[in-house]
Amino acid sequence: MYKGSISTMLISRKRVFLVIPQISYASTSIDLSDKSRYEYFSRVVPPDSYQAQAMVDIAEYFGWNYVITIQDEGNYGDKGIGAFKERATFSGICIAKSFVISRDPTKDLFKETVDDLFKIKKAKVIVMFVNEDNAKHLLEAVMHANKTSELWFLASDSWGAKVHPVVGQEQAAEGAITLLPKRSDIKEFDDYFSNLTLKNNKQNLWFQEYWGEVYNCSKGNIKLHNCTKHKYEQEGLVQFVIDSVYALAHALHNYLQSKCTTVMRHCPLLNSPNRQELLEFIRNVSFTGIVGDVVEFNSQGDGMGRYDVYQYQKLSTDGYGYVKIGEWIDRLKINSSFLNWKEAEPNEVPNSVCSEPCTFGHKKEKVEREHAACCWICIPCGPNQYLVDEKTCKDCDDGFRPSDNVTSCKPLPLLTLEWNSLWVILPIAFSSFGIVSTILTIAVFIKFNNTPIIMASGRELCYVLLVGILMAYGTSLIMLATPSIILCTIIRLGLGVSLCLIYAAMLTKTNRIYRIFNNGIKAMVKRPSYTSPKSQIIICMALVSVQIVGGLTWLGFEKPDTIYTRQHTEFQVLKCKASQIAIIASLTYNIVLIILCTIYGIKTRKIPQNFNEAKCIAFTMYSTCIVWLAFGAIYFGASSDFKIEVTSLCMCVSISATVALPHKNVRQGASMYNNSYKSGRQNSFGSFPLPCPNGNLFNNLNANTQITQTTYNDVFSDDMDDLSCDEDANVNNNSTQTGNPENHSE
Repeated sequence: MYKGSISTMLISRKRVFLVIPQISYASTSIDLSDKSRYEYFSRVVPPDSYQAQAMVDIAEYFGWNYVITIQDEGNYGDKGIGAFKERATFSGICIAKSFVISRDPTKDLFKETVDDLFKIKKAKVIVMFVNEDNAKHLLEAVMHANKTSELWFLASDSWGAKVHPVVGQEQAAEGAITLLPKRSDIKEFDDYFSNLTLKNNKQNLWFQEYWGEVYNCSKGNIKLHNCTKHKYEQEGLVQFVIDSVYALAHALHNYLQSKCTTVMRHCPLLNSPNRQELLEFIRNVSFTGIVGDVVEFNSQGDGMGRYDVYQYQKLSTDGYGYVKIGEWIDRLKINSSFLNWKEAEPNEVPNSVCSEPCTFGHKKEKVEREHAACCWICIPCGPNQYLVDEKTCKDCDDGFRPSDNVTSCKPLPLLTLEWNSLWVILPIAFSSFGIVSTILTIAVFIKFNNTPIIMASGRELCYVLLVGILMAYGTSLIMLATPSIILCTIIRLGLGVSLCLIYAAMLTKTNRIYRIFNNGIKAMVKRPSYTSPKSQIIICMALVSVQIVGGLTWLGFEKPDTIYTRQHTEFQVLKCKASQIAIIASLTYNIVLIILCTIYGIKTRKIPQNFNEAKCIAFTMYSTCIVWLAFGAIYFGASSDFKIEVTSLCMCVSISATVALPHKNVRQGASMYNNSYKSGRQNSFGSFPLPCPNGNLFNNLNANTQITQTTYNDVFSDDMDDLSCDEDANVNNNSTQTGNPENHSE
């Protein structure tokens, strides 16, 4: 209590009772807990440090983290607000501004203070450690400003539940929350005190003065009937006065019982007790007080921290009054059903914050160093970030995304190719048709393996070509499956090798045709080297081996594995782990083969019509170049969509295999089922009657082509090694016209 603390400290400073054990019923100053200065002082009321903590807890309960403080000049205000600020800092409560009321304030000072309060826009709660007179003057200034609904008060026990500060200022005080040390009215004392009169209480020298002040009677008035008792109200300190008296009585009783060995009335300690020993008994006393609470002291000689919490409200029936809304005994307990704020907004808790809480997915960014705990701006976290705490955003790990409330990460849903989707059905259908066609072609080749047309077509390279085509179709199907380490290994090797088999076989064929006709046109005098089937296979396999070695080297440096990658931030995709550079390097070799094969196709485009296989291979290369150019644009341009990426790669491989599949490009106008099979021979470059090894001339060459029989036999003898001639057969020009489509099936 304000005045009690001052009185006690003044007495102690004069050292009147400095070494005499004392028990106070009203002194609450924090300084009195300093036992180096007030060793023998004890009190049944709690120090203001407890009250400051209770006020901080109240501010936290209502979410007030930006407040203003007002204090009286002097020990009570300094220590009370000082304790509040210290505890507020640990609770994240900021002080917008602090005001000090001087010892002799004027009305202008209160007016200026209130005007300054209204200038602080966001802080609406005023924490007060002022005496009741200053509290009254502040409320008067608020009333005069006519802004009673803009400020709210949280006041200490010097305001408490007193009527004096609020009389005439009810509208300004409405909604104020105040504290008082926990107390109860004592009915027995009321009964006793109500029966006291000037006649029966003459032994109390101050009773007449009290009587005249409380009951509005003049001190010299002896007409007692003019004095009425309707204004009597029990003082709030009665409980503590009684408890302090009993505390000293219990301590003396315990002390004398413990120390006196003789009859009590003859004990010498009655006249000269040991002060230090008596102090120890006072500090160790514990008993049930007058209202049923336990009375005891802590190590500093302070009473237990127990407070009642009141709110000044407009009552429904009888004006204004204080309503008990809770209590503080080590921790705060508020009955929210008893709360009633100002009439305009009775159920809405006042707002006194510097910054509103950030919404989901936003972090706090400091804007004021002084009030960093309370003032901030809200900044959204990144699209793949979550809130570690209210001030920090952190990226989710790969394969995770922020949860709905952005406080953690959750696994990204796995996006896969559905087997019933068009993205899968189309490549499967195309590849399946290609596989069936390739198998049928291989079957035809095997069935007619020893026929002149198959043998003369360079069957060894044709088989290599067909195997490459079949592998390409199969690889495109594997790419549609869910990736695994085994499948990724197959895809990494199979994609490059299958295409290499196709283009190596074609390059070897076109190169052979080019060398033969280039020498023939220049008047060949000897057979070109490395044109035999065995040589062609060796050349082809040498070309393929480069791709195989490159693929195995790639596997050595970068182990096959799977990886989860993010797709549009909302999904993750399981892919084969491979760098773009490695993929491009693997395909570059095949692109080189395509370019070389295309070049040879261009160079051999003017060979005789009957030698049209090179022309068809050239057309295949043109088509392949267009396919791969289109694929590059789609694949790398839509790499963010794995469906397009996978489907485009599968279709590119399948189409490349399809355009290379042998059809009419093997022979034009030649059939294994007409008479030419019996009467003529066909080499690997054109459709015309071939001579038997005995040297019969061939027919139907282009008029501009001049090739001697000797040169022809030297060049094409390898294709005819396994053929047997019908010695009785005569060359019938009418039945072996290679340019007549009516005589040949397609």
